[in-house]
Amino acid sequence: MLTDTHTHLYSEAFDDDRDKMMQTAIKEGVGRFFIPAIDASYTQAMYDLEKNYPNRVFLMMGLHPTHVKENYEEELAHVEAQFEKRSFYAVGEIGIDLYWDTSTLAIQKMAFKRQIQLAKKHQLPIVIHCRDAFDEVFEVLETEKDDRLFGIFHCFTGTFEQAQKALSYNMKLGIGGVVTFKNGKIDRFLNKIDIQHIVLETDAPYLAPTPHRGKRNESSYLKLICEKVATVYGISEEKVAQITTSNSKEVFKV
Repeated sequence: MLTDTHTHLYSEAFDDDRDKMMQTAIKEGVGRFFIPAIDASYTQAMYDLEKNYPNRVFLMMGLHPTHVKENYEEELAHVEAQFEKRSFYAVGEIGIDLYWDTSTLAIQKMAFKRQIQLAKKHQLPIVIHCRDAFDEVFEVLETEKDDRLFGIFHCFTGTFEQAQKALSYNMKLGIGGVVTFKNGKIDRFLNKIDIQHIVLETDAPYLAPTPHRGKRNESSYLKLICEKVATVYGISEEKVAQITTSNSKEVFKV
């Protein structure tokens, strides 16, 4: 069984064929789907998804860094309010994104730090979004480093040195479609990292693996990512599925 540790199945991109897409993924061996939050506007869609796929869909809650705007206090209050109502499997996705907007760096750092502290309070993993911001993300993690800090560095696209740094904060590396790209680079050093530190993800509907690059991604394509990781490590796809699913259980405790 494969586990997609990061997939936005509630996205509008799936509104026309969500059930069919889910059944295709399940048929391809993807049995568990971990769902990151973006902002308050998607919360109900996440709850609806969970209701429709009990025992397969596992929700996170958090404020995505690209949605940290002037109303971020209101959004963080929404996140905290959801935790008062029910449980989640992680705080995510959270972090820093300087690709789209560098002007919000100060409040992105603040929101990231507060949500890390929320995760510690609830003894949960964090799921980190990092784009053009490794130094900034590491700076915040350094201030929060202790034995309660753990989680996943989602969509890892850094260097070997950055991978080692991420692992030092008790993170696993989320490996997605980028590992299949010709210019993705992470396939060149991934086998230097113990596979016990790896989980698989799609980030659907974004970052579809080759040969679907540039098109809508979906969770069934996790099989293509698994195939590539198996090649990189020189082991069977079954072994990759077994180890990475076990790793996901270690993080999410389910």
